[in-house]
Amino acid sequence: MKRNLRLNPHLLSWLVVVSTVGPCLAGDQAWPQWRGPRRDGISRETGLLKQWPEGGPKLLWSASGCGKGYSSVAVTEALIYTAGTKEEQTSVLAFDLTGKLKWSAPNGKPWKAAPDMVWAKTYDGARATPTADGGLVYHLNEMGQLSAFDAQSGKVVWSLDVLEKFGAKCPRYGYAESVLVDGDRLICTPGGAQGFMVALDKKTGSTVWVNTEISEGAGFASPILVEDHGIRQIITLSEEAIVGVDASTGKLLWRHPFTNQRKNNIPTPIYHNGFVFGSTGYGAGSLLLKLAFDGKAVTAGKVWANTELDNLHGGVVLADGFLYGAAKEQPAWACLDFATGQPKYRDSSLGVGSLTCADGMLYCLAERGTMALVRCTPERFDVISRFDVPKGGDGLFWAHPVVCGGRLYIRHADKLYAYDIGR
Repeated sequence: MKRNLRLNPHLLSWLVVVSTVGPCLAGDQAWPQWRGPRRDGISRETGLLKQWPEGGPKLLWSASGCGKGYSSVAVTEALIYTAGTKEEQTSVLAFDLTGKLKWSAPNGKPWKAAPDMVWAKTYDGARATPTADGGLVYHLNEMGQLSAFDAQSGKVVWSLDVLEKFGAKCPRYGYAESVLVDGDRLICTPGGAQGFMVALDKKTGSTVWVNTEISEGAGFASPILVEDHGIRQIITLSEEAIVGVDASTGKLLWRHPFTNQRKNNIPTPIYHNGFVFGSTGYGAGSLLLKLAFDGKAVTAGKVWANTELDNLHGGVVLADGFLYGAAKEQPAWACLDFATGQPKYRDSSLGVGSLTCADGMLYCLAERGTMALVRCTPERFDVISRFDVPKGGDGLFWAHPVVCGGRLYIRHADKLYAYDIGR
């Protein structure tokens, strides 16, 4: 079915609301997009509990109605955004800070496993986390519908089909990218012949630039924005490589082959001091690249590679020179030295899953539903507290946990939980 670009001229400015029923967030304290303000999975909050009571921290509220899916949450001054599949429709949802549903807006037909993908039936549901910016909320659904919504009302401002517009083929498991805002532009990776990566005007959806140099399909990763030596670049994973694209023009700056046997590169890359880290599952492992600059030219050379940390989709964080995440092929939580790739520990006492980091602690959510508070140290996997999160439906706990405003947010299927973790 053909979808045309739809515009709504009624654009509202973002209102900073001081809530009397929840935390007031600003700047680095907010969590407006996938993996936080810097897309690194790390909260800069302090004053959080270093140990939880028996049974876990206080549950402030739980909200139903999220639908099926693995979308995490974006948190702003007054609203919490996520996405889910309900009644054969992918929807973007907004809850207030007490867990009350404020609005729900449809965003296209959901992805469904093909008949030959029996093992993937439980993968149904929304994947991408909404991105909140400048009074709008952006979301790419699994089948390629990219929409901008008014952040307060959920009214559609513009919408387009990236498959049709950029000559793309929907990835085997549907799109999972959480789109990136760069100034007045919105960055998306359709993986199409008429646009592997594209920049759109974030207010209208009109095309600013396209990259057609990269010929492989899109990965399932979400991009990051980096500036080094005066060059701004967008770094992401295609299905076959790690790539760097000029943020101003869309020109390919560099490409380094990197993939796994299923070509499903998922984790968001990490940038630090001229180095780019990538990881992918099914035994492929991790890779560290060093960027070299010569005027406007950029090259990427391998520093190290190993299979100790083959992160599938739970994410990796870099804290104080060490990488933390869960390995897939030989399931365990692992720690690597960022500079050398040397393993520091492997621990299988907690089932593998996703994580975030805040105030010197790792918040590790096992895919079977155990939430653990782990000391962020390379010495050992030091679990301080743990509790079991109530199930919100079928499927594994794949939505990444979020720490924001003294709260721990956990999404599972139809449910969203908010726990008080402030001291």
